Amino acid sequence: MNFPIKLKKTLTTALKQEKGLNFIVALYKKFPEAEVYLVGGIVRDWLLNRASHDFDFVVRSIPATKLAAFLKTQGKVNLVGERFGVFKFVPKNSKATFDIALPRIEHALGTGGYRDVETQSDYKLPITEDLARRDFTINAIALKLSIKNKKIIIADLVDPFNGQKDIRKKIIKTVGEAEIRFQEDYSRLLRALRFAVQLNFNIEETTWWMLMQKMSQINAQVNTNKEVKRLVPYEVIAKEFIKSLMSNPLKAFDTWDKANVFEYIAPELLKMKNCPQPPEFHQEGDVWQHTRIALDNLSSKGFKKFVKTLPGVLQDGPLITADLVIGVMFHDIGKPYTIKTPEKDGTDRIRTDEHDSAGAKLVKEVGERLRLTSVADFPCDLDRIAWMIQRHLLLVHGEPMKFTNHTVEKNFFTPKNPGAELLKLMYTDQMASFVGGKPQLGSLPIMVKRIKQLLKSLGQKKILPPPLLNGHEVMKIMKIKSGPEIGAILEKLRSAQLDRKIKTKQEAKKFLNKLK
Repeated sequence: MNFPIKLKKTLTTALKQEKGLNFIVALYKKFPEAEVYLVGGIVRDWLLNRASHDFDFVVRSIPATKLAAFLKTQGKVNLVGERFGVFKFVPKNSKATFDIALPRIEHALGTGGYRDVETQSDYKLPITEDLARRDFTINAIALKLSIKNKKIIIADLVDPFNGQKDIRKKIIKTVGEAEIRFQEDYSRLLRALRFAVQLNFNIEETTWWMLMQKMSQINAQVNTNKEVKRLVPYEVIAKEFIKSLMSNPLKAFDTWDKANVFEYIAPELLKMKNCPQPPEFHQEGDVWQHTRIALDNLSSKGFKKFVKTLPGVLQDGPLITADLVIGVMFHDIGKPYTIKTPEKDGTDRIRTDEHDSAGAKLVKEVGERLRLTSVADFPCDLDRIAWMIQRHLLLVHGEPMKFTNHTVEKNFFTPKNPGAELLKLMYTDQMASFVGGKPQLGSLPIMVKRIKQLLKSLGQKKILPPPLLNGHEVMKIMKIKSGPEIGAILEKLRSAQLDRKIKTKQEAKKFLNKLK
């Protein structure tokens, strides 16, 4: 297929920027009959003018044994599977890892199970048949590579299913019949949602209709000889969901809700719909609407501006983490479980007392069920998320300027706790709480001021000073054994240090002697 010269130049430039591709020149020299194709997401992303370095190749016309022998002369190579015909290849003098495969065909076993297919490689198979096994048209495009003057060039673009057209129209559409494609692997239902969120595309009407018809299958199970197995493992669901959330929190939340996914994987979230809030503090609507606004705040200019007001150490690290996004999504999930109203319970107003504690418990239950900690690309910690949710009302229950230095440290400077994420969560929560027709930050700016005040009083710009004594030293000085008492003593010692009552190790020892 011919394609515009300007586009060809753009793609060739992108190709030149990747180091470690000289093996392709050597491959064509040794095997003139070879055909090398760049396939997969990188082609789609380049056509969208998005940066990508996820190089996947298909090589035709060379038997697997000969291809393996050649690659070994060019770097390190591992055969992933003989039937699959896939090699993991690391070129000499390069840290990049490339997937190099022979053309493949797949025969689905008809269960809809994740990767429940038989795959067979065939070096003679036309590239169009390899592309025909892929999920969506935008992922079924290949760039044929060639050599000119010992340089790699793009010779042609192979697009048998009009993926370019769908990219221009910004739609997600299956290769072939949607029912068949989803029936082959039900995890594709969730991949469609993830691509729609990541690329800001719409799902084509027929594909969407079938997606809705099949969505319940993500919870289906099959009996094997050894165990009951989910067709779509929770780990796969977690990967697709967190990748969606991290690319666009609100769009992911809305898209997965529209597709009824939460009905099958997290019905606890749906309880936030139509759960009322006290109008004097939440004119924005029910808990669901409040949560939507909070998630949207993660992408706002105001959020970035707020983060820049934080002291240096609390700005370190990524702007948004998986812990934060999940924390925002679940921060009020406890409200439907704790709600009391004047009509039903005789309360003075709508109340959701202890919803922070209920939410902290629920996020761990749901997170463990969905295996949210299994996503390597976006690691998260359910204990840290629960800690944030448990404390997201800290400024409702106390006045920042009255917090002790030790309270400030415990909430915002203890390494095991996500202090920076807690402040960010508080921001999204406050800016989603409408009073008088607009959101109110409340005492959050005062909290930031209090944190800076503590750092300034200690002469620190970024971090708090280390403790003067450790537990072993306390036991030796106090002549006591290990136990809960040590922790209490260390807290008193730390409070005195942060209050500048003691400044040296010697003064710390004297302080302990007075406690005997």
